Amino acid sequence: MRIDFAVLTAAATFMSVVSALAACPDDASVDRYMADWTAKKQTQALPVAGWEDVNCARGKVVDRFAKTHGKVVGYKAGLTAKPTQERFGANAPIWGVLFEKMILDDGATVPAAFGGRVVWEADLLLVVKDEGINDATTPEQAVKHIRGMRPFIELPDLALAPTEKLDGIQLAAINVATRLGVAGPEVPIDGSPEALANLGTMKIVARDNTAGTTVAENTGAATLGNPMNVVAWLIGDLKKAGHRLKTGDLISIGSFSPLFPVKAGQTVSVTYEGMAQPATVKVTFQ
Repeated sequence: MRIDFAVLTAAATFMSVVSALAACPDDASVDRYMADWTAKKQTQALPVAGWEDVNCARGKVVDRFAKTHGKVVGYKAGLTAKPTQERFGANAPIWGVLFEKMILDDGATVPAAFGGRVVWEADLLLVVKDEGINDATTPEQAVKHIRGMRPFIELPDLALAPTEKLDGIQLAAINVATRLGVAGPEVPIDGSPEALANLGTMKIVARDNTAGTTVAENTGAATLGNPMNVVAWLIGDLKKAGHRLKTGDLISIGSFSPLFPVKAGQTVSVTYEGMAQPATVKVTFQ
């Protein structure tokens, strides 16, 4: 599947131009959101009227994360699969910022109530090899600047109370619901055309280990046809917002599964087959 990056770029450019005229949510609203987020309480939506408000809203949220969550370690792409776009009423991806303290090691044990409105999903991290990736405009160019993949179970916090409207606009404003994620060891990617193809055809299987059941299966093609299509889109959209990828940065690709409820006492895992070597990541909720 090929993505029309010209259409995505034009849409992003329009939103960037309009955002210059947008009104930011006031500091009191952002501080209230962050206080509830820190207390792991469900909260109210931020006052964002439309896509033109997203950049400034996300910027304020990210500024506050930077004070408590360590250094920036990468970026999260969201709404990269059709089911999640449909769920949140969007027709294009969105992105947020990942911080050091958000990434846990494989096999971590996490409180079931790790946030206000928590879920888990099968995801994937790609690791940036060098800053030449910022000049890439196609998946074929971008993959040459990726050194590896890490299996990843993302643990988002949708944060807003069920009575609040949580659409793509609000999701982007709250940094794509970033809270935690569990990452396994890095598997090398050699940047070849074969590696690019394998990223699209690899099989991703999510399991409830406690129940002994498979809860979701998918392939890399679920995210814009290939995870590297996500990377190519992200490079361009970050550039418009004044950001560049750095060596070692992590890129969270998006959902390969539904968003599952978290259950205390449950262990879940995600397995990836079809790359240089199989990979698995696991998390337990207590």
